[in-house]
Amino acid sequence: MTGGPVLGVIGWARWFWRQLTSMRVALILLLMLALAAVPGSLIPQNSVDDLKVRAWQEKNESWTPLFEKLQLFDVYSSVWFSAIYILLFVSLIGCIVPRTWQFVGQLRSRPPAAPGRLGRMPAYTTWRTEAAPEEVREAALALLKRRRFRAHTVKDAVSAEKGYLREVGNLIFHVALIVMLVAFAVGQLFKSEGGKLIVEGDGFSNTLTHYDDFRSGSLYDTDDLVPFTFMLDEFTGTYETNGPQRGTPRTFEAAVTWSQPGGKDQKSVIEVNKPLVVDGTKVYLLAHGYAPVVTVRDGKGKVVFSGAVPLLPIDANITSQGSIKVMDGYRDKNGKKTQLGFKAFFVPTFAGHGNGNMFSTFPAPDFPVLALTGYTGSLGVDSGLPQNVYQLDTTEMKQFKDEKGDPLAERLLQGETMKLPDGAGSITFEKEIKEWASFQISQSPGNGWALAGAVAAVAGLVGSLFIQRRRVWVRAVRGDDGVTVVEMAGLGRSESPKLPEELADLALTLHERTPTAPEPPAISEPPAASGPPNDSDDRSDPVEVSAEGAEK
Repeated sequence: MTGGPVLGVIGWARWFWRQLTSMRVALILLLMLALAAVPGSLIPQNSVDDLKVRAWQEKNESWTPLFEKLQLFDVYSSVWFSAIYILLFVSLIGCIVPRTWQFVGQLRSRPPAAPGRLGRMPAYTTWRTEAAPEEVREAALALLKRRRFRAHTVKDAVSAEKGYLREVGNLIFHVALIVMLVAFAVGQLFKSEGGKLIVEGDGFSNTLTHYDDFRSGSLYDTDDLVPFTFMLDEFTGTYETNGPQRGTPRTFEAAVTWSQPGGKDQKSVIEVNKPLVVDGTKVYLLAHGYAPVVTVRDGKGKVVFSGAVPLLPIDANITSQGSIKVMDGYRDKNGKKTQLGFKAFFVPTFAGHGNGNMFSTFPAPDFPVLALTGYTGSLGVDSGLPQNVYQLDTTEMKQFKDEKGDPLAERLLQGETMKLPDGAGSITFEKEIKEWASFQISQSPGNGWALAGAVAAVAGLVGSLFIQRRRVWVRAVRGDDGVTVVEMAGLGRSESPKLPEELADLALTLHERTPTAPEPPAISEPPAASGPPNDSDDRSDPVEVSAEGAEK
């Protein structure tokens, strides 16, 4: 007994191509693409907000290695996401090309001839008229063309078809999906995006060295960075003060002054979802926080550090934490060069004293408090390894102790100073608190095409759902008694209650040109009793359309 036929390499390739280009597989891939995009909306992405990614990784250190291996922080540029949309791209092309040629062939052909038994069609009507069959067919042809049907006469019937835009909408939808995929790919290959945290009064120049983090597509050239600069003049944030919505942000605005080389300074306000646009480069406002101004002095009173220190929010009320690092210029009481570090915890509206960590009750700086813990030693910045500027590495540092030998930690109000023990100096929380804002500066060349593709996809989908392709036939033949019998029938690609209504409207219009012939007088017995004539007996034959295919 011999085995079944063997497909071979070419056979398997053909089978795989048929499966890949089938509508079923295209829908499965489209669903997979939508599901694959879900992690990108739930997990912080490096391409959107690098600060949120770092914060998430710090809170979930055990999950971070697995997520990095699965590329969940870069979903839209991951290998598995790219594989899905490339397969979908190929599948759509394989679906569209043969369907397009098939549709072109349908446009070049004429509507099919009328079937032998029109009474079996879903919508049907008939009547008798004294008009000649040629006159009926001529009137029907003119009527159907006036209603934008493609119509022609075949033997004793007029064949007409309408609703070709349904298939056009279907093709537009699929082509639009390809345009969106191409736009997405172009955007990933030629994009550039980076983040920058700026404190009020500081500025930014669109050069590679000024970014806190920078990512670009594999085909992007950094020489294509648009030259411009901007300065953060002021950040304004307002919040709901009463009711259940208390603390909800109401206004986030970054007032900036920007300019291009050789140009004049211009004022702009950047808001959430209202970026600053400079020659195709968009500057988005992502987040904001507070930067308390502190001054650090050594044991002799010399200022070794003074400035605003950005701290990262950890909750909706902008309870923030970070670090203060004094790397250069500090000497201890013996004159030896060393470094200072402080863990900082800031609340804009202090909730009061308690046994645990302090927290904020409102995001605005109504009652700001800064908690500090001091360390001395080596910050580890000279090792050459990258270091998080918002975290303090205390591996080679020693914490300051108070007079009782306990770790030195104090809560400071604005204007207060924490003295370091053994003449090590002091740190002052100044009365000024600045705000910072983080911006995303990006170039995405494919966004316009992606938007156009999305609009076209919606338009094509609407057309394919709401336009019905249907056929109408009108047959006119002379009966045995010399009176013309007119038959009209309609057939749709899908069931629709509007088809009988449309056929009835066509039939009534044609009936006005070719009215029903009067019935011949019937020979009957004289009535048994005389009386006035009954007006209800004088009736005409109305045109009635049957939705079941029965003649009425």
